[in-house]
Amino acid sequence: MLSGFPALRHRNFRLFVVGQGTSLIGFWMQSVAQGWLVYRLQERPLDVGKVAFAGYLPILFLSPVAGVVADRLPRRAMLLVTQTLLMLLAFCLGILVWRSAVTVPILIGFAGCVGLVSALDVPTRQSFLVEMVGPEDLPNAIALNSSIFNGARVVGPAIAGMLIGFVGEAACFFLNAASYLAVLFALARMDVVDPVRPHQEQPILAGFRSGLGYVWNRPVLRNLLLLLGLVCGMGVQYQVLMPVFARTVFTAGPAGYGLLLTAAGVGSMASSLQLAARRYSRAQHRQNLLFGLVIFATAVLGLSLSTRFEVALVCQLFAGFGMVRYLATTNTLLQLVVDDGYRGRVMGLHTVMFLGTQPAGSLVLGGLAQSFGARRAALVSGTASLSAAVWLALRLRRVAMRERSAAS
Repeated sequence: MLSGFPALRHRNFRLFVVGQGTSLIGFWMQSVAQGWLVYRLQERPLDVGKVAFAGYLPILFLSPVAGVVADRLPRRAMLLVTQTLLMLLAFCLGILVWRSAVTVPILIGFAGCVGLVSALDVPTRQSFLVEMVGPEDLPNAIALNSSIFNGARVVGPAIAGMLIGFVGEAACFFLNAASYLAVLFALARMDVVDPVRPHQEQPILAGFRSGLGYVWNRPVLRNLLLLLGLVCGMGVQYQVLMPVFARTVFTAGPAGYGLLLTAAGVGSMASSLQLAARRYSRAQHRQNLLFGLVIFATAVLGLSLSTRFEVALVCQLFAGFGMVRYLATTNTLLQLVVDDGYRGRVMGLHTVMFLGTQPAGSLVLGGLAQSFGARRAALVSGTASLSAAVWLALRLRRVAMRERSAAS
């Protein structure tokens, strides 16, 4: 096990895997319950987009600044604070849902609060990986981190689908709140020596501008981040349509909704475990980028055209596989290229492109689904992803030609 997944040699990372894995099961349960609840209240697809917009908007504006903070403050202490706040938010919303006092505006406000905390939590957590395993085992840690995220994506939606059908959505929020205790315990037990960082005299905004200039002057970082923003904004965000597909297109109910997300989770976990099981060269990483993006785009297009629930499940399986292959490889390449002094800021920009670009996509796809149906909205999402894959293929071809010319 340790030879195949060397990041697990590190005690701190093993604690992280157990704690984060438990917490992520709760996160996916809450995600499923929230999506179902939003659509159940008034059955308007645009409401699903509004809630997603509210959750991602703070990430869009605050994550770059949060990345500067992650380069200056102890990351484990920051994670203890952010994870505690997320636990309290889940518990409070669970009470409102249990008392039937929740409305769509309340859910929008709750999503905004979660996004506010996540704007600091996500880049800090991504930057913290290198402190647990070191640079040598960092690619394996990124792939394993993706594995536990997607393993929870298999378990969480399946449990949530059953719980929603039998006892309602409130149980999912309460269980998510309880699951944060595991990650808080794991963080408290870690033996982490905070790295010595040079004292920063410049203000936070000046630090952000220097990080932005650093990325812009490095084409590899710049192109990876811009492509990620396009794919996540209009491609990955097709997932906001899943409640509509389950309830309206296939009339499969909450159990079917859970199965759609679980199928994507199975594909995602298979992809992330495959990435974690071996080391890749820089050229192989580039191949994984293109391969994953093509599979993802094709699967989303297949979902938009599917007329049977079983076919949709297969499409979700391949969509999850391709999506993780592309996203995890992007994260790996960014962290391999970046200088450590800019890691937090680059991961802050990564968070903006990964999550912060999704507000516009959620509103666009939600509006398209409300006006033209979920199928056509998914068709737009798949077409945007396929266009991004064509651009990437042309770009990688030029890179390969330059390398062959340099070698000769």
